[in-house]
Amino acid sequence: MKKNSKDAIVRAAILLFNSKGYSGTSIRDIASLAKVNTAAIAYHFDNKAGLLEYCFTQFFEQYIQKIEEAYFSIDKGAQVCLKQVTGDLLQFQCENIQLASFVYREMSVDSQVSREVMSTYSLKEKYYFQKIFERGFEWNEFRPHSIPYLITQLKALLMMPFINTHYMREVLYVFPNEAFFVQKYLKDIYFWIDKTLCSDLPVKKGAVIK
Repeated sequence: MKKNSKDAIVRAAILLFNSKGYSGTSIRDIASLAKVNTAAIAYHFDNKAGLLEYCFTQFFEQYIQKIEEAYFSIDKGAQVCLKQVTGDLLQFQCENIQLASFVYREMSVDSQVSREVMSTYSLKEKYYFQKIFERGFEWNEFRPHSIPYLITQLKALLMMPFINTHYMREVLYVFPNEAFFVQKYLKDIYFWIDKTLCSDLPVKKGAVIK
């Protein structure tokens, strides 16, 4: 089986999982759209559950890599680092909007795959976000806030356009897959960082609220 057949299967699965849902998509549907036989899917992924796990892993491996690479800028300051992380993650999600939309929707369901993601990738994400916030508090770049609530707000800003893509398009007439969206929305996220976290007021050094 050639690699291009595997890529075709993954592309077809992402499109169908996002449009019809995981439960509403059959192996035959995927094989038909990918123009392969069902044996090819069994060869590469064993079954539909294996294909689902591959899609999740493909998304979150790249997602965490974006965070890790951006974290190298921490010595330039927590504010710079956080903006680098959010910019890279937003760009990544826009470039993989079908996969991001499907993965986030499935993550809202309590399943074996979502629990595995929580125990690995989500904890890594929390670790890096927490380190950035704590460094910002230590350097007096950020006013002290509750870190869990900061992560909640940041995650909401980053995920909402991809969880609710139909709402974004049909109600707000905003298209998250367009380059203009990244430019405009990043300004809003940066405004949140600058106004919610950063302050010119003196802050006690080392103030960290867990």
